[in-house]
This record gives sequence, structure tokens and C-alpha cells, in this order.
Amino acid sequence: MDNNNELIGYEKIEHYNPERTQKLMEHYRAILQLLGENPDREGLLKTPFRVAKSMQFLTQGYNMDPMEILLSARFKEDYRQMVVVKDIELFSMCEHHMIPFIGKAHVAYIPNGYITGLSKIARVVEVYARRLQVQERLTTQIKEAINEALHPLGVAVVIEARHLCMCMRGVQKLNSVTTTSDFVGAFERGETRAEFLNLIGTDLH
Repeated sequence: MDNNNELIGYEKIEHYNPERTQKLMEHYRAILQLLGENPDREGLLKTPFRVAKSMQFLTQGYNMDPMEILLSARFKEDYRQMVVVKDIELFSMCEHHMIPFIGKAHVAYIPNGYITGLSKIARVVEVYARRLQVQERLTTQIKEAINEALHPLGVAVVIEARHLCMCMRGVQKLNSVTTTSDFVGAFERGETRAEFLNLIGTDLH
């Protein structure tokens, strides 16, 4: 297979705000100097530009509307059993140290007249994850968005993540995993919650 972009019909297109990118570049150049580096040496010449683009990508969730995403694919459907989307990969940035945390989200809801496209559930996770976050808030925001958009009989969200701020600095515990959960409606009942946890293969204590 030829990897020439023109031959395979693929073109990578990136959109960044020029003014914001320029300002970020200036700040990151200053940061490099404050850290004792030389931003003019070969390996760092383009680093401020790369980081400016990277940070805009990693925080693009501020420019997205989760409600708009969910409502764009809301359909009437007489289905009142559990809908589970599990193992949704997520990458977010801890707002305390601006170091990544990486994990997966498990989301379920019980429709009450309306369903949404399955990919939209994953998109909502992505929207909130691509912001400066704490895992606890991220869990609740996902639940509240689905609950507000679909008015289901219940919503459940569980997130399991490894925080690099705990691995790389501080207590330096490499294998620690943080689990957060939030339930509303039917999932506040033990039997329904237990069914959900069984389906995602997680045992919450």
C-alpha cells in the first residue's frame, strides 16, 4: 500500500485559532526559559508551537456542546431496558497539575421514550474529558448531560482511571486505579445497580 496521502485520498486537516496559538507559543517559550532550557536550540525550536497545538487539542471539549451532540441523534423508541456502553477510552488532564489521567468509562441508561445514537454517548464522554478535570466532576457531568437530554428512567456512570500525577510525582504509586461512580433514578435501586455492575464486570464496594 502506498502511503502517499494524495494517492490514498487522505489529507490531515487541523484547525487552530492563530491568535490563541501565537499567545500560547509565547508563554511556552517563556516556560522553557524559566526551566533553564534554551528554546533556540534545534530540538526545542518548534516545541512551543507543537505544545500550543497539543494543548488546544487536549482541551477542545470547551468548544463542544454535549447537549447538542445527544439531541442531534435523539429518537423516539418504546424500549425500556438497560442500554450499556462500556469500556469507553478516555484521556483527560488533571486540573491540579495539568498531567494526564487515562482510563475508561462505563455508561448506562434506561430509556423513557427516547434513545440516542450509541456513538453520542462516547462523544459526550470525550467532550467532558477534553477539559481540565477532576475525575469526580467528570463522572457527574456525563450523568447529568444524559439525564437532561433524554429524561430516562435512570443513568449510571462508572469511571476507572490511572492518574499520572500519582505515578510520576507525589506518592509515585504506579499501579493505583481510581474508580468513581454516579447513579440517578432506577440505578439508585440496589438490584438495578447490581445488574449494571455485573454487565460491566466491576465490583464496587
